[in-house]
Amino acid sequence: MCAVHQPNLFPRLTTLAKLFAADTWIVLDAVQFTRRDYQHRTRLAALDAPDRVRWLSIPTHLPQGRQTLIQDALIADPTSARRRTAAMIRHEYRASPHWATLQSALEPVWEAFDTGRIAAVAETSTRVLLDLLGWNGSILTASGLPARPERSERLADLTTAAGADTYLCGTGGMTYLDPDPFTARSITVAPFLPPADGIWASARRVTALWALTHLGPAGLAARLRALTRTPDSLEAAA
Repeated sequence: MCAVHQPNLFPRLTTLAKLFAADTWIVLDAVQFTRRDYQHRTRLAALDAPDRVRWLSIPTHLPQGRQTLIQDALIADPTSARRRTAAMIRHEYRASPHWATLQSALEPVWEAFDTGRIAAVAETSTRVLLDLLGWNGSILTASGLPARPERSERLADLTTAAGADTYLCGTGGMTYLDPDPFTARSITVAPFLPPADGIWASARRVTALWALTHLGPAGLAARLRALTRTPDSLEAAA
């Protein structure tokens, strides 16, 4: 099973859960950067009040203007951005009993700022969370795989290039996906539909860091594993 998703900065829980459910994550870095999306920003939810949120954004420079691809987007001031990002996350989550584990795991993210590239920081921020949850899948980069430029054709081609026979699609993707390119390649499109209650109430809005610091790696991993079993288990994951 394959998921294709843009690199997101400390992704939302719904995004992280979809990647966790897949065997392969293809990092969609060869598409246009969008300032209103989540490649360079995320919402931090307060540890004791998930409805109280604030944006964490990394100032970004686009060398080719609006046509800049995600893989080419640059951090405007890597040193300052690293310091501010680390400080904001520490401020929100250092009271968690799981903070020591998270703080250690985040070291590769701070090192990724040295690349000067948003994609490297965003991808690393997702990878370290998947590692904390015990995910054993593989990560590929779309820019290194053959694919046609059209949206649905690209996704079908990337799934094939990953050697997968199932494409795991989020609720947003299901609204525009053309099934024909997948049918032509004998690929099954599987919708990923997480619950909307419990920890999932804010899952489409805030970073998965809140759930991780609230439940701990083992607790959150158990909730995510429940989503990969049967449709009847979705209620238990709330």
